Amino acid sequence: MTPLSASVVAIGLWALSWFLAAIWSRRTAARPPLMDQAAYLIPTALGGALMIGPMEARAGLYVSGARMLWQSPGVVGWALFGACIAGLAFTWWARLTLGSLWSGTVQRKEAHAIVESGPYRLVRHPIYTGLLAAFASLTLQLAAPLAFLGLAFFALGFFLKARLEERFLMSELGESAYADYRRRTPMLVPFWPVRG
Repeated sequence: MTPLSASVVAIGLWALSWFLAAIWSRRTAARPPLMDQAAYLIPTALGGALMIGPMEARAGLYVSGARMLWQSPGVVGWALFGACIAGLAFTWWARLTLGSLWSGTVQRKEAHAIVESGPYRLVRHPIYTGLLAAFASLTLQLAAPLAFLGLAFFALGFFLKARLEERFLMSELGESAYADYRRRTPMLVPFWPVRG
C-alpha cells in the first residue's frame, strides 16, 4: 500500500464513520434558508469533484488535466499520510467535543450552546480545520493541478460555511453569546492572531 492509497482509504473510512455517527445528534430547531447554504455547498462539492480526477489518474486511469507535478519520496509520502490522519483525528476530537450539537449543515440544535472546550479552544471551526489539513495532505500527494484547484474550492467552501454559521448563530443565540469567543479564538488557523 502506498501513502496515497492509505490516505484515500483513511478518508473513505472517516467519511463512512462520520455519516454513520450522524444519528447521534439533537433535533434541529432552526436553519438558514437553502439558498444561503448553497453559497458554501457549491464550492465544496466542486472541490470534491475536482479531486476525483487526479485520484483516478493516480489509480492508472487517464484523466485530462490530472498530470502529476512531482512524485513524493516514500518518507515524504508517509509524513503526508500522517498529516492526513492528524487532520482527520482533529475532526473527530471536535465532533466528540460537540456531542449531540453536531450537524452536517448550518443549524441551531435544541438547547444549543456555544462550545469552547477541547479543540474549540484553538479554533472556532476545528472540523473545517482538520478537513482542510487532511485534504491539503492529499493534494500534496496527488500533486496535480486539478487537486490544487479542488483544495482551493474546499477552502472557499469551508470559509463561507464558517461565516454563515457564525452569522446564523449570532442571530439565533444573540450576538453577545458569540462575540467574546469570536474575539479570543481564531476562525480556522490555530494561534492565528485575532483582531480585537
